Amino acid sequence: MSARITGRTRLAGIIGWPVEQSLSPVMHNAAYQAVKFDCVYVPLPVADETDLIRVVGAIRVLPFVGFNVTMPYKQVMLDLCDEVAMLAQMAGAVNTVHCVDGRLIGYNTDGRGLVDALAAEIGFNPAGTTVALVGSGGAAGSALVSLVLGKANRVILVNRTRENAEALADRIRPHARETAIDVVVLDEGADETIRSADLVINATPLGMRVGDPSPVPAEWLRSDQIVADMIYRPEPTPLVAVARSAGATAVDGLGMLVAQGVTAMEIWCGESCGPASRDVMRRAAEEALAARVERGEGA
Repeated sequence: MSARITGRTRLAGIIGWPVEQSLSPVMHNAAYQAVKFDCVYVPLPVADETDLIRVVGAIRVLPFVGFNVTMPYKQVMLDLCDEVAMLAQMAGAVNTVHCVDGRLIGYNTDGRGLVDALAAEIGFNPAGTTVALVGSGGAAGSALVSLVLGKANRVILVNRTRENAEALADRIRPHARETAIDVVVLDEGADETIRSADLVINATPLGMRVGDPSPVPAEWLRSDQIVADMIYRPEPTPLVAVARSAGATAVDGLGMLVAQGVTAMEIWCGESCGPASRDVMRRAAEEALAARVERGEGA
């Protein structure tokens, strides 16, 4: 947090429902202090779309540099921005908004964060690989766009319903170039699809709550696979746990959260802020998660 809040201090925040468990405030405020960016980042819990419209309208006239958007509003936010970057249009979701003279410019940094985190944490490059991507919502869209940009050879969307997955695939295929995009319904041969993939990604919310099952059974996984969960918790997510039990290399969404947070900060205060913020954000997030474990909080 800014060491001293003054009349010049700017605002940033995260909009969603719920947001009380978000690590973004502790991450961003630690980074702002480290780089001496005169800004404070706050949680903005918004219960429904009617309230979302009101809050966004207020943000336009308040001293916000920008804000992040989390579930369930990433797709709705597309229509509330004055301008949307091409990658966010392709993904079908906005998770980062830049406020410029009352105008809202929407971006999607999730997919880039995922690819950056995989490279930084385990040295994985999607170029030439086959990826099983579980889900068809905004998170899946952002991941798919970044995998296409990363020149994955093939991405198979694995989803409970074919219709939503086909809609996502149809939106991205005209831009795919070197990447083949296919769809498999979860209960119709998805086990072989997932077993044969180099990388398996969970882009669904399954695993966020205590008691959630893994979106992928352990018997569908191989020991030489990479498994990435786009969500995170103080303890291993159900997918990370079953992947490790199968001998696979597994990472959760914390690295992705940090990477997209760094990108958001670069958008709001300049690219020079990003590199100096990464380690600070990661450390602040890990300390906050450790504190939750000490308090006995499992989500």
